[in-house]
Amino acid sequence: MVHDLKGRYLQIAFNYNTPFLNTILPKIPKNERIMIEVGTPFIKLEGAAAIQRTKRLWNGLVIADIKVADGAVQEVREVANAGADGATVLGTSSKQTIDIFINECKREGIISIIDMVHVKDPLNVLRTLKNQPDVVELHLGRDEENVWGKIIEYRHVRRIRSKYDVKISSAGGIGFKEAESAVFNGADIVVVNLVRSGDPWKGVMDSMDITASINKLLKILR
Repeated sequence: MVHDLKGRYLQIAFNYNTPFLNTILPKIPKNERIMIEVGTPFIKLEGAAAIQRTKRLWNGLVIADIKVADGAVQEVREVANAGADGATVLGTSSKQTIDIFINECKREGIISIIDMVHVKDPLNVLRTLKNQPDVVELHLGRDEENVWGKIIEYRHVRRIRSKYDVKISSAGGIGFKEAESAVFNGADIVVVNLVRSGDPWKGVMDSMDITASINKLLKILR
């Protein structure tokens, strides 16, 4: 199945484990504009089972944040077989890996996302590729969320859009205020983490009213 992304989307990231998923996911309103991300730590902890469980619970788009660095064919096939509708590759990977990743995603009919975390100029990465991805993710890394002066570089949005017909995703340190900024600066997809109380990252805390918080974010994306 080939997914045609139209309009804006809210991507909600789960980075913990199955018990956390089982508790929080049922509180998220059913909406075609919501993608559920199976985060990298979750996949590292529980493997393909994390994707399979999420897909059973969520009748919508599920993104596997596997951050491919090498061996793209096998990794894409594994997550596609587990039910993922999209996957990620690191923009810092080799040109060959990214090209193979994009091609394999097309063969499997899933969304290809280049995660530009730690990439200074995403346009330089895109220029080297034979085919363009479905999504380019401008990403402030989790370890940099609380570093003074570190921001998502929205100046790249217009530069990328002037040359490529891709969706732009915004990720890293995003709460309500940051979601408004992402939309204002042209992001098509806004990635928000679900955060366990006591952890230092920004997002929707599990102590909040989850349903109300997600509905608030959906209104921002309109």
